[in-house]
Amino acid sequence: MPTRAGIGYDVHRRVAGRALILGGERFEGERGLDGHSDADVLLHAIGDALLGALALGDLGTHFPPGDPRWKDVSSSSSCCAGSARCSQDRGATIIHVDASAGRRDAEAGAPPRARSARNIAGALGIGSTRVSVKATTNERLGAVGRDEGIAAWAIATVETA
Repeated sequence: MPTRAGIGYDVHRRVAGRALILGGERFEGERGLDGHSDADVLLHAIGDALLGALALGDLGTHFPPGDPRWKDVSSSSSCCAGSARCSQDRGATIIHVDASAGRRDAEAGAPPRARSARNIAGALGIGSTRVSVKATTNERLGAVGRDEGIAAWAIATVETA
């Protein structure tokens, strides 16, 4: 079976008055991310990586930000699971997902890696040993380093029929 890979990237601005959701985990007492859905940048990057692996466009194509169906919805059940369904509908098997979140204080506010991996694996319908979650500080450079936002990168590997 041919193996394909896709890369995903997402970034959202931090805002007051909204819960922070990252890797399917809720972080109490932290400024959240601005976005149409729950703005989980980690799951958005993973969804884009899966769609990219199969040349199916990006999240905005499948989950338009202006569409009221996606307003404040969980990225686990929409973007992540929806991208997995798109892959499966085309006969692809998700082999591995590797994702990293960039934020000012990566260790103090990192997604709990094991729980996030289980959340992501559950949304994708794969085992958690096929999901890697990491965090980085961005060396305190740029908008991420100034804590103005959070960015995420992901790569997804799939096998196609």
